Amino acid sequence: MSCPPTTVNMCILLTSASGGNIASSLCNAVISNLSGIFVTPALLLRFFGASIQLPFGEMIVKLCKKVLLPVTIGQLLRQTKAKDIYIGNKKRFKRIQEMVLLSIVWNAFCNAFSRGLGLDLRHGFTLLMLLPAMHLMFVLVLRKLFAGWNGRKEVVAAMFTGSQKTLAFGLPLVNTIFEGNPNLAAYCAPIMFIHPMQLVLGSLLVPKLSKYIEDEENEESTS
Repeated sequence: MSCPPTTVNMCILLTSASGGNIASSLCNAVISNLSGIFVTPALLLRFFGASIQLPFGEMIVKLCKKVLLPVTIGQLLRQTKAKDIYIGNKKRFKRIQEMVLLSIVWNAFCNAFSRGLGLDLRHGFTLLMLLPAMHLMFVLVLRKLFAGWNGRKEVVAAMFTGSQKTLAFGLPLVNTIFEGNPNLAAYCAPIMFIHPMQLVLGSLLVPKLSKYIEDEENEESTS
């Protein structure tokens, strides 16, 4: 769970709702997802390389084709007249983007439940109890770690970008890296479980973090 990159939409949305620094959240999310093409396989190779076969070079090539190539094409299209078409139909393209993202998530859950999660009931229940506890613990650790760094808005941005894990990018990463592995479903299960959980837990934290930022602003205004 520590290896996949952070979310993009979710961490920015929660940071914005809490009053945190959106620019920092966006910047960290983009860097995390682009570097995840190389960093995630390297971390998995470090943690699992001794117990399972991970062809590092082959993984990088596959991930570049699936992730880096589409991003590069998209950036090149921004330099053409296609950008004007996008700006003129921004709402429609945003709706298409949301539908594609939703279809990826829907497809992942459908495949998992049709093929099985690779976990028995006891292990699945343990995972459901353990993941939210770990997520909240990590959020608190990040708050302590970044407390006092450039204001509380930055702290909130770090809390969400550091603790969130992407399903839309993380699942293809895991599927590509562990393609053909008999334990693939079990490796995907934690990412699929934590995705809705982190949205719910993050939403519950928003009012407290909003007050956390407001208290600092009130202190600065009275000093």
